[in-house]
Amino acid sequence: MFLTVLIFSLLNVVMSQHKLTSVDFEIFGNVQGVCFRMYTEEEGRSLGLSGWVKNTRQGTVIGQIQGSPDKVDQMKHWLEFVGSPSSRIDRAVFSNQRDISKMEIPGFSTRY
Repeated sequence: MFLTVLIFSLLNVVMSQHKLTSVDFEIFGNVQGVCFRMYTEEEGRSLGLSGWVKNTRQGTVIGQIQGSPDKVDQMKHWLEFVGSPSSRIDRAVFSNQRDISKMEIPGFSTRY
């Protein structure tokens, strides 16, 4: 019995390491003109995520991130509470979170 539980637990760990998730985001506040996109790109790359980031005409920053669920959660926290040194984040909205079978975006980039 113990061996069965151990094997099942190890299998869950291995399977969870191969799960991928994708989520869209929009960040509100003082997030343009403060290198928010550059820092977002750097943070995403350092976490091994794929995605993109872009300024909007409404003064927000939008984007998408993809990767392992734990790294995506770390990035979501960074986007909501950290940001670039000169930014002021008032609100972060995350939407369309879904499981994906493979990365759909190559690398992490800034879109114009």
